[in-house]
Amino acid sequence: MADKQASRTAILVCQGRAVADGRLATGRFSDPVAQRFLHDDERAAVERARAGTVPQGMRPRMEYEMLNATAAVLATRTVLIDEAVADRPTTQLVILGAGLDGRAWRLPGLGDVVVYEVDQPASQQDKRERAGDLTPVAKELRWVPVEFGRDELGPALVAAGYDAALPSTWIWEGVLPYLTAAQVDSTLAAVGACSAPGSRLIATYPLPSRLAAIGRLGMRFYSVMSGDRDPLANEPHISTWTTREMAAILAGHGWTVTADHALYETSQSLGIAAPRTRFVGDSRAVIAERRA
Repeated sequence: MADKQASRTAILVCQGRAVADGRLATGRFSDPVAQRFLHDDERAAVERARAGTVPQGMRPRMEYEMLNATAAVLATRTVLIDEAVADRPTTQLVILGAGLDGRAWRLPGLGDVVVYEVDQPASQQDKRERAGDLTPVAKELRWVPVEFGRDELGPALVAAGYDAALPSTWIWEGVLPYLTAAQVDSTLAAVGACSAPGSRLIATYPLPSRLAAIGRLGMRFYSVMSGDRDPLANEPHISTWTTREMAAILAGHGWTVTADHALYETSQSLGIAAPRTRFVGDSRAVIAERRA
């Protein structure tokens, strides 16, 4: 991922959650703080997408379709992750590549939990400015700036007060597509070294898919036609994984897969009307436990 500027993808993801709030998977998905992280122009695009009326003209139509498609996948994977966190609480929650994630400010049940947000310094600084005076619901929020590929995760967490002797929950959402296999392997090694028995890892990952490549081309076309910056220009998708490969690499680092959900199937069970596109159909959410 880009290491010299705040993530454009993080903004798109946040917009997707804001579009979905109160509209998709109601009763199981909610993210009322997402819009608080957005600037005025970003929030205006969300309101246009939430209006429910397909706009005229290529540029507004493509913006509308992209944000609503993003909302479908964000609502789906957020439900899976949030419910997994609530299912087995721990006193430490680590969010890797946090972007504009709002869990520390909105997720019920974090009153006794210290949240560690790990991200690149530029993205983290941008988020802190956007958060302003928002008050977390977590017991405490600790910022852990890490240049992935350069800084060591373990020492950075320990410096922020992380206790490797206690079980932790790790969230690794929407990050793996931007990493090489070697980077995924090294990150899992670092996470494993910091994880006591009883820890859990919740991660999303993409399956190999021709639709994914077509979707990314469509996003680039939208960017050209709309005059906007391509959110993937500095954050290209460079890796995919089969379910067997994901289970194998997790097992190699001491994790046992307890669930692996297809996002498309989950979206249908939630009543989210989304086509089987690269936004949903090629992605999964895996939950794994550290048993020893």
